[in-house]
Amino acid sequence: MINILSTWPLIGFMLVNILTLNCVRCDVNWNGNNWAMSCDFRGNDLSNVQIASEFCGGKCAETQRCTHFTWTQYNGGTCWMKSGTVSKSDAFSTSDSTMVCGIMSDTSTVQWNGNNWAMSCDFRGNDLSNVQIASEFCGGKCAETQRCTHFTWTQYNGGTCWMKSGTVSKSDALSTSDSTMVCGVMTTGPDPVGKVAGRTTRYWDCCKASCGWPGKVSGSNAYVKSCRRDGYAIWNDGNIASGCGSGGEAFVCNNQIPWAINDQLAYGFAAATIPGLTEQQRCCACYQLDFTSGPVVGKTMIVQVVNSGSDVSPNQFDLQIPGGGVGIFNGCSSQWSAPTDGWGERYGGVSSRQQCYNLPGAIQPGCLFRFDWFKGADNPTMLYSKVKCPAELVARTGCSRND
Repeated sequence: MINILSTWPLIGFMLVNILTLNCVRCDVNWNGNNWAMSCDFRGNDLSNVQIASEFCGGKCAETQRCTHFTWTQYNGGTCWMKSGTVSKSDAFSTSDSTMVCGIMSDTSTVQWNGNNWAMSCDFRGNDLSNVQIASEFCGGKCAETQRCTHFTWTQYNGGTCWMKSGTVSKSDALSTSDSTMVCGVMTTGPDPVGKVAGRTTRYWDCCKASCGWPGKVSGSNAYVKSCRRDGYAIWNDGNIASGCGSGGEAFVCNNQIPWAINDQLAYGFAAATIPGLTEQQRCCACYQLDFTSGPVVGKTMIVQVVNSGSDVSPNQFDLQIPGGGVGIFNGCSSQWSAPTDGWGERYGGVSSRQQCYNLPGAIQPGCLFRFDWFKGADNPTMLYSKVKCPAELVARTGCSRND
């Protein structure tokens, strides 16, 4: 006869394990970036460190051979770093709501933001240099640093941008459980041709565009449309003198302002200086600007080059934004009776969204764009590349290139 009481501990242990196995994996609720609460990975311990739970994933990402981790309250809080091939399906649920587990290697869940950066991710090794800087400036710093091809930002030492070198692609990124981490690449692959680091500024001087004269586009008689004083009626003669000169009557048209296509993409116009290209070679060409710093990091503008200027430096795109400052020339006084220095400061323009309502109603949407879609960004850096001009831009300037 079997002694039920003597075998109960064994039977109880088996029942507990059977019940546990029935809820393994199915009860682990992943948080989208490869970490979860109330879960664990068995064995394969690599090392451990006493650290707060929110830093466990970042610590694993920094530790060679660490592919997954578990955090428990043991000894005041311990991050158990683990090695070996693993996936989410290897995790099992626990009854301890304070436990955290996560994996580093499931790259498929890195949620890229369309322009080569993402949150909760990392690139292993290949460190080039580092600098203490806010996360939103890390991409711009990499763009300015020779040989930097990708980067990771962490909260280490108050905020550190880890610039990295070497051939890399998005598929090399590792997902982490640290939602504050940022990673990014400077190119979409190993071939960096066509991506150039640059910076942006802003202006709106109301003057006829320098690309608005016949003969300014190489191989074509095309030119950027200019308008009469009301900003609506188009001059059919490209030789009308600019309103920024004595007696001139040609001004920038009201519709040559920036506008949002969606939350991540906008169209607009700019003055630009591009090394190696003459004005005739860049007039009416279009460029994609992928912003790498400030509140617009990850956003994109496609702009058509309509202007040049003696104060526009190499690799600088001066975005044509109403209320952005008149700069050297102020045609707005002639066209709209604007103050001597334009609206706001002569360089920089208005300083608040409310001040946009001091501008003529026809161009107010372009000013508001700066504080809405552009989030008040102040001269953000970017990577630029030449692209085919969208039909919407050509329709507003009447200018296109054959090349």
